[in-house]
Amino acid sequence: MTRIPHTTSGEPNPLHALTLDRLRRRTSMKWRTYPDDVLPMWVAEMDVPLAEPVVHALTEALALGDTGYPAGTGYAEALAGFAAKRWGWDGLAVERTAIVPDVMLGVVEMLKLVTGPGDPVVVNSPVYPPFYQFVEHMDRQVVEAPLGADLRIDLDTLDESFRRATTGGRRAAFLLCSPHNPTGTVHTADELAAVAALADHHGVRVVADEIHAPLTAADADFVPYLTVPGGESGLSLMSASKAWNLAGLKAALAIAGPASAADLARLPEEVGHGPSHLGIIAHSAALSDGTAWLDALLAGLDDNRRLLADLLAEHLPAITYRPGDATYLAWLDCRALGLGDDPADVFLRRGRVALTSGIPFGTGGAGHVRLNLATSPELITEGVRRMAAALD
Repeated sequence: MTRIPHTTSGEPNPLHALTLDRLRRRTSMKWRTYPDDVLPMWVAEMDVPLAEPVVHALTEALALGDTGYPAGTGYAEALAGFAAKRWGWDGLAVERTAIVPDVMLGVVEMLKLVTGPGDPVVVNSPVYPPFYQFVEHMDRQVVEAPLGADLRIDLDTLDESFRRATTGGRRAAFLLCSPHNPTGTVHTADELAAVAALADHHGVRVVADEIHAPLTAADADFVPYLTVPGGESGLSLMSASKAWNLAGLKAALAIAGPASAADLARLPEEVGHGPSHLGIIAHSAALSDGTAWLDALLAGLDDNRRLLADLLAEHLPAITYRPGDATYLAWLDCRALGLGDDPADVFLRRGRVALTSGIPFGTGGAGHVRLNLATSPELITEGVRRMAAALD
């Protein structure tokens, strides 16, 4: 694959566009969960205006009264075009895609296709908490394969977890988070090929949550799992949701590798009724026409990672932070502060800043917090100030 690198878009940094007063007018989860004296830096919502192509597409649809049921393959075609330009991936076949309501509901449906009740699902902890919640709710068993000390996939640990998961001939799946949430790790082509080889050896099916794929740093290369040797039997979930801040406009795509097309063909027809027609319009516009906006965002996120590292080094040097190569989330190791397993609770009570507790991320999460970087430099500075004040 030949990747086209990020470019300087000429668009203004969307992370600089909104004031705190304007943000507090929002009615979404990020801004309504806590009282107004709390600075919210937790859930994955970005403090940005919508990309203009998305606004235009939605406004036009509303003016037409185009608010019915979704139809066609426009979303898949937009994603295929984006993937070809962004990642050099020409193999995203529209005929091997299906629309699903969102990535996690798509994950559930893919796991239903390749596992049964009680079967194990392997995850790399610490990992996005809904991996545990959704898997357990659908009557599957979570098996952890913790990341290594370098916050990358530990292949020996994964091998052992696959072995345990398939003991007695059980069916098993690996729910891969790529790029990884919360660490921001971008898995390399070699790592993913090694994962595929292990999965093939043990008979484990791979389902990849690739929702953060567009959100890579300037010097990082995202590799779609379905493109690596052995990835042909995988299933992937992708969406424009995270990269363009469209969580409230539900839509995602399930994508099958060539060897898993028959699995995807068994997806119940009614699953495709769940996505929002307006969501599909918005996501398609983002992927087709919103790349200049995305490039401006990515440059701003690179700046924010550097800013956070500098602020922590100055004001909270005991916190360990390894800037990730993707996502807009920062995984902070606060164990040296002596705040116990849940430092997020201390930062909230004493500093009035809301971060995501590391505990629900599973093994390796205690003593950590996740901080949302997708905001203005001023609010990042204020957030770190409040965290430091919580220790006084």
